[in-house]
Amino acid sequence: MSTDFLLLRPLPTQLRLLSSVSSSKGCYSQRQYLFQQECSSIDKSWMGRGAGSPTNKHIGLKISKLASPDGWKHLNATSGHSLESNPESYNAVEFWNPLQSWLSAFYQFSRPHTVIGTALSIVSVSFLSVENLSDFSAPFFTGLVQALVSALFMNIYIVGLNQLFDIEIDKVNKPTLPLASGEFSVRTGTTIVCVFAILSFGIGLVVGSWPLFCALFISFILGTAYSINLPFFRWKRFAVVAALCILAVRAVIVQIAFFLHMQIFVLRRPAKFSKPLIFATLFMTFFSVVIALFKDIPDIDGDRIFGIRSFTVRLGQKPIFWACVYLLEIAYTVAIVIGATSTSLWSKFATVLGHAFLASILWNNARSATLTSKTDITSFYMFIWKLFYAEYLLIPLVR
Repeated sequence: MSTDFLLLRPLPTQLRLLSSVSSSKGCYSQRQYLFQQECSSIDKSWMGRGAGSPTNKHIGLKISKLASPDGWKHLNATSGHSLESNPESYNAVEFWNPLQSWLSAFYQFSRPHTVIGTALSIVSVSFLSVENLSDFSAPFFTGLVQALVSALFMNIYIVGLNQLFDIEIDKVNKPTLPLASGEFSVRTGTTIVCVFAILSFGIGLVVGSWPLFCALFISFILGTAYSINLPFFRWKRFAVVAALCILAVRAVIVQIAFFLHMQIFVLRRPAKFSKPLIFATLFMTFFSVVIALFKDIPDIDGDRIFGIRSFTVRLGQKPIFWACVYLLEIAYTVAIVIGATSTSLWSKFATVLGHAFLASILWNNARSATLTSKTDITSFYMFIWKLFYAEYLLIPLVR
């Protein structure tokens, strides 16, 4: 076959398909990129030349070779590039993409809003033990890190265990969670919760702080009893008991046990219950009740289907929604009164204005929420957690 005849034909189908597919997808493999460059070179050389010119005879030979079964090898030889996969590049991509996907799934599995809440609460409560600047020492920060890491590991165990026993419910309520979506297998989820429980208790034992170990142990017992589907357990089925579990951990254990860890074990001082600690415990009692009630509002569909008799299922979304709002407004009102009685001017100013501001944005957001929209309700629940975070920024200022 002469090269002049080749030049009278359109570009081979393989080359045109490769060019169009590569362009439409907007990305190239190494082979696709080199073919595209070669095709572009041929097109430019073709323009303005006669079919019988020597140059075009050379172009025809290039087309013929590229269209042949060994065209890849020809392109490899003439381009100076290796078309074999770069082992180092391929291995890096092969390793990084699954790792990135796994880490993203683990982030969702850990329920980050609870992790942030746990971290802020422990840091805030630990600061309540500080009496003067000299308390900010190496032992203080070491004790804080020990409490923080062990508590976060236990937090991941508790929320992970809940997901393991709620897979079918989460397929209705939270289908994007890793176990419900299938990103994580049951085996993977089980491994994660077991490893984090062991690590949490391991840190508690190594540290040797009895308040810290008690906090971890009680959280473990209540978190397990709340979720695990065994006789006399799965306490989340019972609205009052479920609320008491959350209240015990968030309002009592976190405030008192971690404060005592810093006060007794780290700073070596006798236990005493100061005004800020009592305020934190009482305020977070209100807040924990609100979280316990509100978390079931977005989940009403799945809870109703699977027989979880939450207050929302029994009474409806609207009454529980407004009950939560009113409880928080009462808590903020009490906080404003307590702040106004402070003998410290800066404390009075910060706590009164801070709680008044939070109360006002809570009311404004509640009035604009659409209770018939699951998206709005879920968004408002995340807003409640943001108020929870903000409170722990104010608690150390109560004096």
